[in-house]
Parts: sequence; C-alpha cells; structure tokens
Amino acid sequence: ALEIMLDGPLGAAAFNNEFGRPNLTGYFRSFELAGGRAQDGGILSRAYDKPIMLAGGLGAIDRVQVEKIRLQPGDAVIVLGGPAMLIGLGGGAASSVASGDSAEDLDFASVQRDNPEMERRCQEVIDRCVALGADNPIRWFHDVGAGGLSNAIPELLHDSGMGGVIDLDKVPSDDPSLSPMQLWCNESQERYVLGVAQDRLAGFAEICARERCPFAAVGVATAEERLVVGYGASAGATPAADLAIDLPMDVLFGKAPKMHRDTAHPPAPRWPALDTAALDLHEAGLRVLAHPTVASKQFLVTIGDRSVGGLTARDQMVGPWQLPLADCAITLSGFEGFTGEAMAIGERAPLALLDAAASARMAVGEAITNLCAAPVESLQRIKLSANWMAAANHPGEDALLFDAVRAVGMQLCPQIDLSIPVGKDSLSMQAQWQADGVGQTSVSPVSLVITAFAAVTDARQQLSPLLDREQESDLWLIGLGAGKQRLGGSVLAQCHPAAGGGALPAFGDEVPDLDDPQRLRDFFELIRDAREAGLLLAYHDRSDGGAFAALCEMAFAAHCGLDIQLDGWGDDAFRTLFAEELGAVVQVADEDRAAFADLVERHALTECAQRIARPTTASVVRVLQDGKALAQWGWEALFDAWWSVSHAMQKLRDNPQVADEERDAARQFAAPGLRPKLGYDPAEDVAAPYVGKGARPRVAILREQGVNGQIE
Repeated sequence: ALEIMLDGPLGAAAFNNEFGRPNLTGYFRSFELAGGRAQDGGILSRAYDKPIMLAGGLGAIDRVQVEKIRLQPGDAVIVLGGPAMLIGLGGGAASSVASGDSAEDLDFASVQRDNPEMERRCQEVIDRCVALGADNPIRWFHDVGAGGLSNAIPELLHDSGMGGVIDLDKVPSDDPSLSPMQLWCNESQERYVLGVAQDRLAGFAEICARERCPFAAVGVATAEERLVVGYGASAGATPAADLAIDLPMDVLFGKAPKMHRDTAHPPAPRWPALDTAALDLHEAGLRVLAHPTVASKQFLVTIGDRSVGGLTARDQMVGPWQLPLADCAITLSGFEGFTGEAMAIGERAPLALLDAAASARMAVGEAITNLCAAPVESLQRIKLSANWMAAANHPGEDALLFDAVRAVGMQLCPQIDLSIPVGKDSLSMQAQWQADGVGQTSVSPVSLVITAFAAVTDARQQLSPLLDREQESDLWLIGLGAGKQRLGGSVLAQCHPAAGGGALPAFGDEVPDLDDPQRLRDFFELIRDAREAGLLLAYHDRSDGGAFAALCEMAFAAHCGLDIQLDGWGDDAFRTLFAEELGAVVQVADEDRAAFADLVERHALTECAQRIARPTTASVVRVLQDGKALAQWGWEALFDAWWSVSHAMQKLRDNPQVADEERDAARQFAAPGLRPKLGYDPAEDVAAPYVGKGARPRVAILREQGVNGQIE
C-alpha cells in the first residue's frame, strides 16, 4: 500500500497534467483495523490493502447539446482515439474478483496502459465539434469502458433503436495477432465511439486531422435491429459464414434476469469503546493531527496542475501561506462574469464497521457541509454522485451494503429532495495472500464516496478556513449532532487502539449519525443566509479529527493562536474536541454576534450552536475549562504533527533535502506569507492604443504535446 501511495498519485497527476485539466479536490483515507479471524482460520483485517483512487470531473454543457440526436440508417459508426491492444481483457471481470483469486494471465491482461496525449487529442476533437453548437456533426456519443467495443458499439446503436454492421478490418489495432474476440472486447483506453451522418463525415475528418487525432469509420447503422460483426462485413452484402457475431439486438438487450443475493447481517461488532480516562490530552491532540487521514495532503496536492484552463476560482490551497485546507472546489463557467460550478466530497467509510446506514448518511452529510463553503442558492440545486464499494460475498457485507443503499437512496435523499443521477460501484474490495504460511485476508468496509455538484451564481462569495486576524471575533460550532459527542470509529480511537481495556482495538462506541435530516437542510439555509448577510468571516467543516482538527487547521491557515473554551460545551474534553459529528466552525465578528444568534434561532438550530474559541495573536493553542488550561501546544508543534505525513512521503518520494526545506519554511509562525504586488494598473485598458490605430499584434499559439493553455 505504501508503494502504491508513493507511485500511484504521481501516475495520476502526470496523466492529468498532460491531459490538461485542473485537479482541484479530493480526499485521503488511511485505515486498518486488525484482530479478526477469516473463515479459513487465517488472519482477517479490515483495511484498504487494495488502495483505490477516485477520479471524476465536473463540466458544463450548452442547453442545445443536452439531447442526443438518434442515429439514422446509413450513419457512420466511428471509433475515435487510440488503437486496440491486448490490454484490459478481463478488466471488468478482474475488477470483480478478490485480489489473489484470478489467474496470472488474466491479471496481466487486465493491466491498462495510459496515453494522456491521445486522450487530449480526442477531447480537442470533441471540444471543436461542441463549439459548432447546433451544427455539431456528432449525433450520438459513447465512451469505451468495460467490455471495450463489444459494449460501447451495441449500446450506441441500441439507444437509437438501430442495428449495425461492423467491419473488424477497419478497427484500428496495434497488434495484428489479436483474435476477433480480443479485437472486439479489449478495453484499451482513450477511445470513444460515436455516430456521424455520412454527409458530415468529411468535415469531421478535417477536425480530426487538425487535432492529429486518429479515427476510423468501422461500420454503419442499419434499420434492421441486428448486430453483424466480422472481417469485411458491409451493409447490404450477403452474410458471410465466418462472421464473428450475427445476432438480433434483442438477444443482447433482452430483459436480463434480476440478480438475487442470499445474505444475512453479521454479528454485532465486538470492538470495545475507547476509554478516554486513560488518555493524555496533549498527546492525543498531536496523534490525531499526525494521522494520515487528518494530516496535511500537501504531498498529493502539489503534484497536480490546479490552474490549467484559466477558470479555477477555488483550489485546495488557502490563504497567504497556501495550505491545502479548502472544503470544496469552484470553477468559473467562462472568462467573463462570476458564475460557475462547485464540487465537494464526503465519505465516512470506517463507520460502516459499526453501522453501515449511519456511515452512508454521514457521507452525504459531509459532502453537503463541505459544499456549504460555496455560494449555492438552494439544497435542490445540488446533485450527487454515489460511488459504492464493498467486498461482495464476504459474510455479512452484502447485507450491510443493502442497508447503506436503502438509508441513502430510499430514505435520506428523498426526505431532503436530493437526487443521485450518477454513480459507480466496485464490489471486489478484498484481498487474500500468504505470509509465513499463514493465510491473510484484508476486507475493506462498505464504502460510499459522495461527490456533490452545484451551480454557483457568484464565486466571489465563497468562504474558506482563513481566519480574519483584524477583527475581534468568536468561533462558533454549528453541530448537527445537537450536543451529542459520539466517538465510535473516530480517528481518536484509531490513534489509541490499546485504550479499550481488551484484546481487540478500541474502536466501538456509539456512532455519529445524521439523526434528523431536516437539521441538515436548516444548516444549509443558515450558512447561506449568514453568508448573504455578510456575517461570516471564515468557514470550515467538522470531519475527521473532530472540532479540534478543524480549529487547528483554521489556526494554521491564518498563522494565529486559539483559546478553545470548553465551558458550556462539554464535560469530557476528549469527546468534546474529537467527536466527529457533522457540522462546521464559523468565524463571526463580535459586532455581528447578536445578528448571527438571531439567525441561528430563526433556523431552529439554537441547540446546535455555541461559541467555542477565540483567535489570538500568540503562537499558542490552549484548551481552557473553568479558567484553567487543560492542555497547551505551541503552534509550531501542532503544525509539525499535521505536516509530518507529507514530509515523510516527500522525503521518500522526492528530494529529501527539498522536503526538509519546504517543511522548515512552512512551519515558521512569523513568515510573512504571499502578498500580491502588481507592477501595473489592472484597471488600465492595455488594448486601447492598438484598437484606436487599427494595429493588431501578431500572435502565435503553440499547440504541441504537453501544451494545454491555448484556450485561455
């Protein structure tokens, strides 16, 4: 797993950087819980020994392009992009079996090979076609994913009520030894299939030539709903005896039998609850901040381009000291104006080991609390993408997956009018291997990763964790647990596995949950109304590490200290500071305190809101109760703990000396930070002298491989 986390992000970032899209948000989860026994008597751990990477994108589409145009008989079926190769065969199958269960040749054939330059060329062709608006030559469009052309082309035809004749001789291939099955089914990436009318084919070819993107017209759509595939196959010709495929479309797309699963819920979790009486508050704070899930993600963020395209309004980096703390990503919809789109992520996978339904609800809630940093008009404007992951067929996991899906899809989202129009799944989240003759099994928790998307009307109204150091202010906690402080599955528990008093790790206890969906709606509307009233100076959601982690990150962003006050907040400092209930910390100026309190009452969240801290100029974070300091940390000591994971990963992966230098610079409390210093007047119209004289400077745009800034 360490090797993958060192090298995998570099591969992903390299692809994205060459493809030319900004990498603006993400999440990182490190989790392992040992102490179980597999059915075969071997050692069972609940962990991500098979690391996963979630990749997704957000874009905008013109209204005239929303509806696809149905194919007509004779329309060309086109394969756009790279050639077929002996890769990805068994990809769909291999991804659905546990690691270690499949044959070696299947695993090898499942390995993909990336080609970001080809992906970019395909995208440029698509962009040029889209730019033609209603004159777009592409009628229908389909990506090539699992199953390769064997899935993409039949779906392209079937969606238009067509059949088709496909000539395998015309399918671009880099391997002449491929059999018809391999040519038809391989999952080579960077390919698309699309339908283009015959009279538009020449114009489409010109666009492809301009972008140097290969394509091939491999067949035609037919009125007869029949799929014919073979070497030399052509419409109207007498069917050859050696066709690879000659089937009615309804055989391929007939009513598939419903899948039936026979499963039962697993026994109740046996992990003991965390005994906070045995913990040291000072040490606990440092451990939580150093946990990979909470710690700085600098080592992941800085390897990806965050500005390509010129439309980024909010990336991960916050404030003059540029720390990766943003709650969401925001892009602009054009080079003029301030409308745009926002995206945020939520997930709480470890909780599924205690309560799968609660884990799923918390994922949705966290995505919304993250997205609240963006100026979204209403909850109904938000759309969700759900990525489900589970270890199918592992005892009890199918039942837990059902619980989680029902909790979100049939209960929570309908209650608050949220829709989930898109998603994905991976049901092979387990691995087996042998170590010193003993069987080892690693099974991931049922995992739901929610991505929330919404349009924003004015990106300038966004909020960030950067505290305002100029105004006297309070930090308020708006906690959707309404005073509950449940520690089940928390990072604090993961940092103290021996503090349960038993042989098993201290992981149990009550689980945080979204007990009242209406409270999430009220929270969203409170933050929206407070932002519009100008009452909020800073915002940061409460998540992994609890309120303590959120407060420290706000102090890091602003290079300030904090006095955290427990009076009236909670009696148990550990539960109060480290419970991971949903919510957010907001900064409110003293002069706006009454107005904000009135707004909280108007939204029926009085029992959820309280003042918990004040920023200070000292480089110290203190936890106070009854006028006494329960714990105190130097700002740099806390920062060192939070930065430790990135520093360690960068020393292993990059130049160790440079990693040390970056840490030493970042940890300086008195560092001045970045301040813009313009050498020109941005209000000056630099084009005016040229426009008045009719003189237009000549401009050359270089568009070779690796150049992605030609649009802006």
